[in-house]
Amino acid sequence: MARILVVDDAKFMRATLTAILTKDNHEIVGEAENGEEAVSLYKKTQPELVIMDITMPVMNGIDAIKAIREYDSNAQVVVCSAMGHQKIVVDAIEIGAKDFIVKPFDEHRVLETVGRVLS
Repeated sequence: MARILVVDDAKFMRATLTAILTKDNHEIVGEAENGEEAVSLYKKTQPELVIMDITMPVMNGIDAIKAIREYDSNAQVVVCSAMGHQKIVVDAIEIGAKDFIVKPFDEHRVLETVGRVLS
């Protein structure tokens, strides 16, 4: 299926997403715990999709999306955020994110969103 980069500062969230995605035959090409790592890994691995948390240390998801989209204007990014952060999600969509997933993750919603963005 798709080559995906998973970005979240919480190891548990990365593990949850990885489990959902690999069960659906996607390949996880890397995991990052902050935006700076995400940008670096994006350049190295050239994933088809990035699933990016917004609130992270070092570099947040918004700045990471900007940096990734500067490097590759065709980058496919889905943001994930906790309930109640609608303004941040809107900001992410405005700078180029394709969709969003709400935490805690619902397996069906994650796979539906990934499928829609990749098609």
